[in-house]
Amino acid sequence: MKRTRINADINADLRRNINIKIMEICLISDSHDNVANLEKLINWLNKNNISILIHAGDLCASSVLTKTLAPKFKGQIHLILGNISDPISLERVANQLPNVSYYGQKGEVKIADKEIAFVHFKEEAEKLAAEDNYNLIIFGHSHQPEVYKINQTQLVNPGTIGGLYNIATFALYDTEKQTIKIKKLDDL
Repeated sequence: MKRTRINADINADLRRNINIKIMEICLISDSHDNVANLEKLINWLNKNNISILIHAGDLCASSVLTKTLAPKFKGQIHLILGNISDPISLERVANQLPNVSYYGQKGEVKIADKEIAFVHFKEEAEKLAAEDNYNLIIFGHSHQPEVYKINQTQLVNPGTIGGLYNIATFALYDTEKQTIKIKKLDDL
């Protein structure tokens, strides 16, 4: 697993406290620089005390991370590449932000005793699910929300928070009930 961090204190605390009670995690993908949609989502997440956000790729411009996502979201952000972002710029910028963990092409985290992986492409997600090592795998790319299982692993494509080629959607994962809800951004 490729992981780069300058300030690992937040992640170290999160890993040490993997049994902390975290009810909901926000799952997004394919934001494609839609700042207005990200701001609307961030405001809702902050208001609802959702403190973990996983982005399954295609943030696009790293400036969206520095000017919108990282400074406005009050929690921890876990982020991978998609097929659009500049990997060198994104890695450099993410490493300077204390509430952002950047993973390259594949992310893995353990939150509230749940093994979670995130990749951008469905094919990679399904290969990982076949290993049966994860509770949840998040992917994106198609901009089409979907939820299904392979073996005991739940898979989710939260759709596109950017609203590109489809309505803007995201997902919430309840770590206690192990349920996934797809939500429309317009319904917030």
